Parts: sequence; C-alpha cells; structure tokens
Amino acid sequence: MLLDTHILLWFAAGHPRLKPAWRSALEDQGNEILVSTVSLWEAAIKVRIGKLAADIPALTAGCVRAGFRIVELSPRHLARLMRLSPPGDHRDPFDHLLLAQAAAEDARFVTAEPRLGQYGVSILAG
Repeated sequence: MLLDTHILLWFAAGHPRLKPAWRSALEDQGNEILVSTVSLWEAAIKVRIGKLAADIPALTAGCVRAGFRIVELSPRHLARLMRLSPPGDHRDPFDHLLLAQAAAEDARFVTAEPRLGQYGVSILAG
C-alpha cells in the first residue's frame, strides 16, 4: 500500500481523521507500506510556505522506524504517469505522481479522496 500524503501525516500525528480500518491496515505487519519521497517533498514544501507544521526529518525517521519502505521517484514511475487516465478536473501534480508510483509498484493507493479512483489505480479510499 502506498500512502497519500495526508494519510501519512494523519498516521504520524495520531489524527482522529485516520479511520480505524486504515490504522489497522498500516499497523498490520503482513502489509508492506510504501511512503513516497513525493509525499515527503510535498510536506516539506508545505512547511516552507507555512501551510503545515511538521518536522520532516522526524517524519522520515518515523517512517523507517515503523518499517515503511521509502520509495524514490524513478523514470519507471514517470513512464507510468504518462499512461494514467486523463486528469479530468483533478490537477494536483503530487497526486498524479503518487498514483503513478502506486500503479508502477502494483500497490493500493491509500487516500481519503475516493475520486482518485478514476485513474484506474487500485485505491483504499475513505
């Protein structure tokens, strides 16, 4: 499972918006949890522009401690991005990159945005 940025942040903060089913899936040792550097990059940008208060090095270290696998953005992911369904009215570039990574890694995309299912990527939505 590849985490959308907000799911990662909610998990790290113990936020009540993280549904119990998501928390169970993330804590299940039988599931491989992927965190994209795209999410860490998105969070870092939001910290820099004042839209988010987070310690990015601590967030990254927490991912490693939790046993999550950090996935770097690669040319293979970009190639998959070019084969995603057309963007329609959703133009968030971070979401597009994350969806492409999920597809290329054959992972379910964990997100609170069910409309992202329109891209032909398996999602676990809220």
